[in-house]
Amino acid sequence: MPEPLDAALTEVRALLLDPALTRAVAAGRRRGHRPSVVRAELRPVTLKAGPRLQISTSDGARPYTRNVAPGVEAGAAVDALLAEPFGNWHVETADATLQLRVTKSGEAQVHRAAASRPAAEPGGHDREKDYLLDPGDPIFAEIGGSAAKRRQVDAFLRALAATLPDDLTGPLRVVDLGCGNAYLTFAAHRYLTARGLDVELVGVDVREDQRRRNTELAERLGWADQVHFVAGTIADAVVEPAPDLVLALHACDTATDEALARAVRWGARWVLAAPCCHHDIAAQLRARPAPAPYDLLTRQGILRERFADVLTDALRAGLLRLHGYRAEVVEFVDSRHTPRNLLIRARRTGTAPTDAQRAEYRELVDQWQVTPRLETLLSGAGTDGPAA
Repeated sequence: MPEPLDAALTEVRALLLDPALTRAVAAGRRRGHRPSVVRAELRPVTLKAGPRLQISTSDGARPYTRNVAPGVEAGAAVDALLAEPFGNWHVETADATLQLRVTKSGEAQVHRAAASRPAAEPGGHDREKDYLLDPGDPIFAEIGGSAAKRRQVDAFLRALAATLPDDLTGPLRVVDLGCGNAYLTFAAHRYLTARGLDVELVGVDVREDQRRRNTELAERLGWADQVHFVAGTIADAVVEPAPDLVLALHACDTATDEALARAVRWGARWVLAAPCCHHDIAAQLRARPAPAPYDLLTRQGILRERFADVLTDALRAGLLRLHGYRAEVVEFVDSRHTPRNLLIRARRTGTAPTDAQRAEYRELVDQWQVTPRLETLLSGAGTDGPAA
């Protein structure tokens, strides 16, 4: 429910000057306004001179940090920041978390929650909960999802956190391809805005009923101006402008190839795709004998299927490298939560491939006599317009 902005900012001020403050981030901009800095981060520090409030700001090119004394000096510095037309505030104290977003109408959409308490280990020792986004976060009351699904999403967010640079500033355009019920879409929005980023996120799914459902959820959460949904195929859905970050969680079989190809054509800066089944290459392996001396790898059905998984993702990573990306395949969640636990993580470098890299890829494809779907999709493909 929207609240008067002045009253909400007064609450933020009290938290920023509270001795229990642990961290706060301001970022984004209000409609029709632009703050003098793109991001501000506040945290308490202890110096030789005593406790101070550290304020780090960035103009998008270089950071500036200063330490202000508690009392009048800290109050004046905080008031100056609150006067800036930031679009988002995220404040954490030892007791509570507050997230404020300024709506297009100039009101405040505020989410408040008690701080997560560490779980106690046997013997009375404390241990931090192993979640990036608390499973008790109120968004899960809206979006639902099983405990296993929440663990997958949280693990995916950890991989995302490790991919994006720490000093990243917004705005950030994100697309979630094959979003389904949008568990990842909404969780990614929550996580990225908590980092102080100004995020515009689009979820794509082929089903119109999913688009309507997810749009209604975005409205209930108060995020309709930042999270949008499109009905269409991964290959053809209209997403404008082109995204900086492409996500795809368990897009089945060649749908993962379509997501990767779309990301390359967009010139996305980062790509995170967790493949699902790998039927396409597996079918090609069944259709012809294995090259010598590898017949033992594919003679048994279960081994052939597992080898097809490995070969498919190795070729995908190789193709991304040939198209200017640094790609790696990592395990992003324990296999007990899902057997489909590999993640292709790629960052655009724009580096041209070497002749040796081209030859390495071609030799592997020719030896196994397979035609990766991603190669077909990227063959002769132009771009939809790289992200600015």
